[in-house]
Amino acid sequence: MKVFLSELAENKLLSLSKYLLENWNLKARNQFLKKITEKTHQILQQPESCPQSKQFKCLYKSVVNK
Repeated sequence: MKVFLSELAENKLLSLSKYLLENWNLKARNQFLKKITEKTHQILQQPESCPQSKQFKCLYKSVVNK
């Protein structure tokens, strides 16, 4: 199984990373990126632990942070 971000998701992640760095601090940005990495590994190792898309059967989704 492969995990990838759509172009839209990648652009939003870059924007959010930049926002966190400019308006919060490096630590907040790094903590958020660490959570993204952890969720990615979770999906890779146990995809069934996340809700499956109703539209695309091999697509799983996960909330990183509320």
